[in-house]
Amino acid sequence: MEFIKTVWKNKKLVWQLGRNDFKNRFANTSLGSIWGFLQPFVFMFTYVIVFQYILKTGSSGNDPYVVWFLPGMAMWQTINDTVMNASLSIRSYSYLVKKVVFPVDVIPIISIIASSFVGIFLFVIAIIVGCVYHYIPNFLQIIYIIVAMYAFLVAFTRFTSALATLVPDFANLLGIMMQLFMWFTPIVWNLSMLSNHPTILTIMKCMPFTYLVSGFRDSFIEGNIITEQNGIFTIAFWIITIVMFLWGNYVFKRNKKDFADVL
Repeated sequence: MEFIKTVWKNKKLVWQLGRNDFKNRFANTSLGSIWGFLQPFVFMFTYVIVFQYILKTGSSGNDPYVVWFLPGMAMWQTINDTVMNASLSIRSYSYLVKKVVFPVDVIPIISIIASSFVGIFLFVIAIIVGCVYHYIPNFLQIIYIIVAMYAFLVAFTRFTSALATLVPDFANLLGIMMQLFMWFTPIVWNLSMLSNHPTILTIMKCMPFTYLVSGFRDSFIEGNIITEQNGIFTIAFWIITIVMFLWGNYVFKRNKKDFADVL
């Protein structure tokens, strides 16, 4: 497809701009990029302390809460940070859109790369903690779920970046929606809580966010949403991702000629 060819043709430029994007987020601070890693790290372990030692939640079942919680939260923070930054990326790079002949299609990918540095760091923390507790992850499943995550993020932000550029208020709406998605996704609560509501449980498992969070968590503990019920949730995830990409690609291509006018 034209989009894939454009990204591949400009891969070196995209990688360089992605690295610079990450560095520039903290350029005016004394610790620089360290803040990018420190903030989500502290955030995750604050949740662990609150839910494990203060609220004493039983969401993790028989597994240590920190091993159960960290993979899901690491996946969610990566998704949330990437979606928000990539959706606003065209407005952030408005000077490229308006003043230079630049392949606008690759701009959301730049933000995806910039967010990946923190995401990979969070994944590594989750793996290290799991190994400390003798929960050795399935690395093949981790690789698969990360590939699935990026496929979904490219598809999702292809649409949201175009809409956030054309309709500025959509960025605020998206922020609210992502907060709601966080609480409706089994990050701090367990899917087993819906065992008495099989229809709702099936719908929840078909949601892409649930699939990615549960898939990464399942790499450390028992259970596997990827192959459950003959892989029906995997099929649903990829159908949703492909349809979303086709739709988002259509919206992006149809409206990108108007981006410079609205910025």
